[in-house]
Formats: sequence, C-alpha cells, structure tokens
Amino acid sequence: MHAITLDSPAPLAEKPLRWREVPTPTPGPGQLLIEVTSCGVCHSNLHVIEGDWAANGIPAVSPITPGHEVTGTVAATGDGAEGFAVGDPVGVQPLWWTCEHCAYCASGRENLCHQRRITGEHVNGGYAEYMLSYAAHTYHVPDGLDLVEAAPLFCPGVTAFAAVEKLDIGPGKTVGVFGLGGVGHMVVQFARLTGADVVAVSRNADHLAVARELGASRTVDTTAEDPAEALAGSLDAAITFAPSDTVTARALRALRWGGTLVAGVPLSVQGFPFDKEQVIKTTVIGTRAHMNAVLALAADGKVRTVVDRFPLSEAAEALAMLASGRLRSRAVLEARSL
Repeated sequence: MHAITLDSPAPLAEKPLRWREVPTPTPGPGQLLIEVTSCGVCHSNLHVIEGDWAANGIPAVSPITPGHEVTGTVAATGDGAEGFAVGDPVGVQPLWWTCEHCAYCASGRENLCHQRRITGEHVNGGYAEYMLSYAAHTYHVPDGLDLVEAAPLFCPGVTAFAAVEKLDIGPGKTVGVFGLGGVGHMVVQFARLTGADVVAVSRNADHLAVARELGASRTVDTTAEDPAEALAGSLDAAITFAPSDTVTARALRALRWGGTLVAGVPLSVQGFPFDKEQVIKTTVIGTRAHMNAVLALAADGKVRTVVDRFPLSEAAEALAMLASGRLRSRAVLEARSL
C-alpha cells in the first residue's frame, strides 16, 4: 500500500514526509483493517511532524504515519473484533486504544486513561491507504453521511462537542468562541444547538465568514478591534482553541463575573482575579459517548463540516496551507483519489 511516513521530525519546509510503499498491515485480535477513504489534517499533525512534541516522546515510534481523524470501510477483521463486517463504513478518532480497566476507563472518562494511545502519534494513522484500529474504538458512520465530509467529525467534531458539554449554557446566554478553523467551526454549531447566542472571534476573514454561515450571531475581527474591549464583561462563557496567552487574556476580560472559560489548548494565566468567581476548565479529545452523540447529530443534519479536499499524495501542501492560515476550515486528504 501507499502511505505518507515521517522518519524524523523536522520543519515542514525541510520536507520530512515521505510518500512510499509499505506493507499492508494485518489485523490482530480485536482489530480491524480499514481501507482509508479520507483523513482530516489537524494542527496537532504539524506539531508531530515538526518535532514540537518530541521532548514528550511524540511521535512514539519511527517511522510513523500521521493522521488521527479517519474514515473508510472495513477491509478485514481480526479474531474477536465484534460488531463489524467487511464493507462497513467506519471512522476512528484520536483515541486509538485505552486500557479499559483504570478508574478513568471504568467511569466513562477513557480520554483521560494514562495508558491511552493516540492515532498517528503512538501508532500509524490515516495518511495511508490502509490502517489498523481496535473495534472497541471504531465507530459506524451512519448511512447518508459522506465519508470525506465525515472525517472531521472524528477530531474537531468530538473535541468541540466535549468542550461545549462542559458549559451550562442555553437560551439567554452568550458564548464566545476564540480561535475558529477546524475545531472552532464545530464549536459554533454545538453551542448554537443549546440555544445560546454565539460570538465568533478571529483574525481570519474566511473563518469569520464560515462562522456566520454556521449560525454565529456576531463576529469580531481582531484585526479591526480588540475583542477584550468590544466584548468586555458580556460573555457568560468562552471557549478557546487558539494557543495564545493573549487570546486567553482577551477571553477572560470578555467574561462576565461568574463566567466560565473552557480551554482546548495549553494556557498560562497571570493575575487571575479571584473576586470575580470565574471558572477555568480544560478539555481534551472526547469519549466514546461523545463521539456517538456527534455522529447522531450529524446524521440528523444538525451539524456539518466545512472541508477543503486534497489527494493523499498532497498532504504536505495541505499542511502548508494549514500552517499559513489559508484554509477555510478543515483540510481532508482523500486516499481513494489515488
């Protein structure tokens, strides 16, 4: 099969990705072999490829195939891989495997499992014609969903859903979304489904246009005005997916007293005012329950993805466009376009 592999992390400009033929894997016990239809391109893929997370042991193996939001069809099943048949349309999210025994797994919080393995970071991911998954962490894609358009549901979708789930919001409340793009455009939709008003904040005109298309009641262009001043004390909640301390500070200033900030990226906070009784929460990936909820909402037509399509062989080009902010929302690589 063909796959894109990373032998050694390096800046994208140094062309560290290799398009090559590799052996097609064989599913082991509990595993599925997936013929990949598509794989979304996430900013965390850039961190892996360029070595930003090397000090934390990511990527965990070399060479490795990146990519962690994958759709395709079941090509083969391993012993004990129940609930799936050859030909089934399926998807895989970043959570590739968990231990199933720890306190987190036993309480439905398997995204916090200390032994978790992440697709495309600890094991080969979806920038390939085939990949392995565990049946326990593979999902049926509902009939009627396009497999290419469904790919971002398996990272931006589940990540955004989990972030919104951490908030107590609804009609009469106002939520600010700081950092649009892949995850942000899904946050806008899930927040709107609660009945809350959504304010989308970004410096990217295309991202703001997408947010308006998806139901944002107001947008703030940070190249034209300071959102901390424009929104000061007006938000009941804020969700950030922009890894910037400046963005975090702006979001906190935009919050009402007693408001909640949910951060889906690393953050540092200085001078946090205790007397406003504001709350900061963090969020990472999403559970299997979250993923199934996202698929159900998409099948009902309540949320959708906005994608730019690329052939799998053009992964480097898609990543370069992501790095430079030239995508409307989410790039998706199509393996079956080969």
